[in-house]
Amino acid sequence: MLIKRSERWQESENSVTSETIYLNRRRLLAGAAVAGAAALAPSVFAQRDRVLKPLAARSTAFDPGESPTPEAAITQYNNYYEFGTGKDDPAENAWRLKPAPWSVKVDGLVDKPATYALEDLVDFNALEDRIYRLRCVEAWSMIVPWVGIPLASVLKKIEPQSGAKYVAFETLADRKQMPGLRWPVLDWPYTEGLRLDEAMNDLAFLAVGLYGKELPNQNGAPLRLVVPWKYGFKSIKSIVRISLTDTQPATSWNISAPREYGFYSNVNPMVNHPRWSQRRERRIGEFGRRETAMFNGYGDLVADMYAGMDLSKNY
Repeated sequence: MLIKRSERWQESENSVTSETIYLNRRRLLAGAAVAGAAALAPSVFAQRDRVLKPLAARSTAFDPGESPTPEAAITQYNNYYEFGTGKDDPAENAWRLKPAPWSVKVDGLVDKPATYALEDLVDFNALEDRIYRLRCVEAWSMIVPWVGIPLASVLKKIEPQSGAKYVAFETLADRKQMPGLRWPVLDWPYTEGLRLDEAMNDLAFLAVGLYGKELPNQNGAPLRLVVPWKYGFKSIKSIVRISLTDTQPATSWNISAPREYGFYSNVNPMVNHPRWSQRRERRIGEFGRRETAMFNGYGDLVADMYAGMDLSKNY
């Protein structure tokens, strides 16, 4: 008989602290921290307390018409395993990340390969506000007000070659900044990918901020992908490399557990995760659950890309 043993860093969904309990605990801890603040050196505060600058952006029609999730929940209830596997680990540990200066290597099948400073790759004078649903594979969801630019605008700038069919992304992997890398949760660095037509879709977004300010470190500063019709793990954080290829790129979760995490990872309530159902979701800040919408409710903008595909096999 084959017995599957879990590594000590693995947690089941049932063992994860609920969002309500965890946020209340953080409020208590914050009060205790204030009481002891006088004992900390000013240099520690300067290192931990990153001032998030406001970002000027134009409003867009990308708005689901739902109230955004409270900012405290968005910034304190995260998946970012490079800083730990607990939901509160990123908020506790990501202060070590240095988001500036930042550069992104662009290579592969492009006419303008280079290592770009973030400011040269992203036009900060053309930022947009977009409110998107974020649906995570663990069956929780948020409404997030992002700030950024269409991914297509960056791809046009680097000029994909005619043979390019996919876009591959890579996250920073620096043990000095990311304590979670000491554990073999995944094969670091974290990688993700899209088909080129998906990447050029109007919804695909490169975020540099949320709630009108720069991205907090735990949310993927200074540059992250947002693909709102796919499960949240596709929206790769702290991007340091973008590559154009003619073959489907390897992606971290698909390498780790191919039965659980397919390359496409479109939100599909009819395809269950092997260990739980995807038919319902819990919106952070709400009681109870709601029905999960196909393509996370963005089917009118993305369904045509998958016409004729068996989405139970191409999950």
